[in-house]
Amino acid sequence: MDANVVLFDMDGVLVDSEQYWHAFEDEWVFADAIESGDPDHEEITGMNFREIYDYLDAEYGTTVTKEEFVAAYHENSEDVYGEHVVLMDGAEALFSDLRAAGKKVAIVSSAPQDWISTVRERFDLDPLDLVLSADDIDKPGKPEPHIYEHAAAEFGVAPEECVVIEDSINGIEAAVRSGAYTIAYRGGQNADLDLSRADEIVNGPEELRAALLGEE
Repeated sequence: MDANVVLFDMDGVLVDSEQYWHAFEDEWVFADAIESGDPDHEEITGMNFREIYDYLDAEYGTTVTKEEFVAAYHENSEDVYGEHVVLMDGAEALFSDLRAAGKKVAIVSSAPQDWISTVRERFDLDPLDLVLSADDIDKPGKPEPHIYEHAAAEFGVAPEECVVIEDSINGIEAAVRSGAYTIAYRGGQNADLDLSRADEIVNGPEELRAALLGEE
């Protein structure tokens, strides 16, 4: 792997938000907002929440409007990002050392910019070379590859010249389909998932650091 552009997914990689979103899905989305069925978390993890509504509406039927669904996600996000999540161990040092090694560092996320901004400000993650939300592009989000293709284009490189760190099945699929070198970040919430579509799987921040900086 010899890439000078490093694209980090946010949820489940930089912050441990997936556990809180899964709880929200269990308590409200799957319990009250769909008509029938028993979705798996991985069906929607990594997707933009507006597209989650469209997916659930098509597959399971919904009991709320899209506007109500979106409002509930926004309301829940305030506690998730403002109060609950913690930053990946060593993230600040990793970002700094990647920059020192001459690499560009970006966050590429299905989350809206205001959710990303909360994380950036709370954990002082700036400067970043790019912050790209699925809301910023007028194309389908993950698992489609467009967001990573767009991010590469922003840097003036091909996706094959980028490395992506992802944790979800949908995110990994998007990165792989874009052509980027894809590192699957395994943590507690995805411990039992098949992440083999990725080029490489790392277990936790130390292995991720070693993979990105070539450290033993």
